[in-house]
Amino acid sequence: MESAIETTLDIQQIRRDFPILDQQVNGRPLVYLDNAATNQKPISVINALTGYYEGYNANIHRGIHHLAEKATAAFEASRRAMQEFLNAKHWQEIIFTYGTTDGINLVAQSYGRHFLKDGDEIIISTMEHHSNIVPWQMLCEEKGCILKVIPINDEGELLIDEYEKLLTERTKIVSCVHVSNSLGTINPVKTIIDKAHEVGAVVLIDGAQASSHLELDVQALDADFYVLSAHKLYGPTGMGVLYGKKEILDSMPPYRGGGEMIKEVTFAKTTYSDLPYKFEAGTPNIADVVAVKTALEYMAGLGKENIAAHENDLLQYATEQLSELDGLRIIGRAKHKIGVVSFVLDGIHHQDTGVILDQQGIAVRTGHHCTQPLMQRFGIAGTTRASFAVYNTRDEIDRLVQGIRRVQKMML
Repeated sequence: MESAIETTLDIQQIRRDFPILDQQVNGRPLVYLDNAATNQKPISVINALTGYYEGYNANIHRGIHHLAEKATAAFEASRRAMQEFLNAKHWQEIIFTYGTTDGINLVAQSYGRHFLKDGDEIIISTMEHHSNIVPWQMLCEEKGCILKVIPINDEGELLIDEYEKLLTERTKIVSCVHVSNSLGTINPVKTIIDKAHEVGAVVLIDGAQASSHLELDVQALDADFYVLSAHKLYGPTGMGVLYGKKEILDSMPPYRGGGEMIKEVTFAKTTYSDLPYKFEAGTPNIADVVAVKTALEYMAGLGKENIAAHENDLLQYATEQLSELDGLRIIGRAKHKIGVVSFVLDGIHHQDTGVILDQQGIAVRTGHHCTQPLMQRFGIAGTTRASFAVYNTRDEIDRLVQGIRRVQKMML
């Protein structure tokens, strides 16, 4: 059965944009359902990477020769593109990082170490990725801060009433995932931000999973910080973005020292560059920054609303089909979700499930998905996770269902 959205998007044509999909794994056509870990890359993004290395590979900002100027222009064009993508007010609010994890650590180590003190409180949620837990634990150990956790219900939704009870005048930072990588839950981040601001706290939103699925507007959200990774946007790995309100970033000390982030260095004193360069020490990941603009253009060409509609169709279809399987339990049934379905099979370890599915050419993710506290909340060691992107089809979901039946037949 074909997806209804294919009247708007030609999914088969889109699949031809992704050369990696045209291969066999263990003698079967590849079914790639591990998109929450990383998206595949369209040929236009791959060409942007090779185009940089073949045509104008040079370091940026400091050179006056032709290649350096061309590389600098392409690098800064990506900054402007990301500003538009997030609807940031100022281009200086876009800080290039090495990914979501790096962005969270930057905020924890710069803002957190500078402004927080003993007894201050930080709030995160039960469904956070380890990247949005460990940096805050490290900060709490160093500064004597207190870490609080927003609980969730059995459907995998945040308990906002309980969140409001956690907020006090000592709350200084709230850091919450926009979309759960394990459950697909879309959190009410606007409400979370507004409530935090009422007590004077700043808010960081982890947008790694949201960025390719939801329309983003950091000004409308009134987010103080928003972090994301390019490889979840059909872009390259090893590159991400930290958005921060200009006045807050201006108040923060540099995170790393070295080249590019300085105005003048003497042995007596160093003065630092203005935003955004104050936080971009050293030679950056130039090729991947250049290529992310192409990834944003690719998504814009398809239309984010079309991508979301197609993925939602896949989510509904997969949920219906998997729910009919005896012995399968879906973990996370929030009312508002993106295209992620996590499940457990009675009597079968998730790792065995993943291995047998891979033997059939089906790529899924198994384990705790870097959310061990969340797994503990549900009383499980891990799940099998299927996650969808614009190039996936209902036929691939049928292959997944058939594959799970084979898993059960072999293991039970």
